[in-house]
Amino acid sequence: MSVREFVVLGTASQVPTRHRNHNGYLLRWDGEGILFDPGEGTQRQMLRAGVAAHDLDRICVTHFHGDHSLGLAGVIQRINLDQVPHEVTAHYPRSGQRFFDRLRYATAYRETVRLTEAPVAADGVLAATPSYTLEARRLSHPVESYGYRLTEPDGRRMLPAALAAHGIAGPDVGRLQREGRLGDVTLADVSEVRRGQRFAFVMDTRLCDGVHALAEGCDLLVIESTFLDEEAALAADHGHLTAGQAAAAARDAGVRHLVLTHFSQRYSDPAEFERQARAAGFEGELTVAYDLLRVPVPKRR
Repeated sequence: MSVREFVVLGTASQVPTRHRNHNGYLLRWDGEGILFDPGEGTQRQMLRAGVAAHDLDRICVTHFHGDHSLGLAGVIQRINLDQVPHEVTAHYPRSGQRFFDRLRYATAYRETVRLTEAPVAADGVLAATPSYTLEARRLSHPVESYGYRLTEPDGRRMLPAALAAHGIAGPDVGRLQREGRLGDVTLADVSEVRRGQRFAFVMDTRLCDGVHALAEGCDLLVIESTFLDEEAALAADHGHLTAGQAAAAARDAGVRHLVLTHFSQRYSDPAEFERQARAAGFEGELTVAYDLLRVPVPKRR
């Protein structure tokens, strides 16, 4: 049975707190696991969340600030210690290659796993599998930063009334799906397009074209909201979003489920982020993230 869920490992921004670990997020997508922005302490948070090194197939780093990448050293060494039997692919800004190299080889260990480096140098598709296409978009932050988007290929939904009208039932349904035609009846005659699910991960950034492109039509959007709206000028200066800005982008993009995360340590009341997001006009499902939260990807429309 396929599982599609988002596991929150940490939600703090630059400074962790007693209740919030540095960043760390895992997307389970059918049989694959994609780890995003492993900050300091991610390996321990994985243990607490029941996430094993064997669950990881890709690592996606948005940028090389410490709260988004210092956990790489521990995660990479754990992958090797546990002798993960499959290839693991790492995506990160090419401009930060020197940082990735330092983190990958921060200390001595025995390499047992094939870790493929696939750095990002420009907007575009990073990988295409039968289950999804992974792409990156440039964001606006003081250091080079990319957001990531996962798109499932469109499928087809069979229409029982149309099948019945053409007298198609039982094994013939499967044959029609495989071959695209059964006699004079085509697959288009008895089905409709089922849009694939869409997920996006947007971290440290100001509002920019990349934010809107990543968020467009998402079923699940995970996006930073480091500051509340009263600190909009501070957010812009440091290359971040406010709760209202993140929610407005999600509203305009038609996002179904919005997850706000990456909170400044100055805030102790997470409910205020939800209030400001609603005030910005976002009416879909809304989650203010906390550590070890699990968020299911919404069911297909």
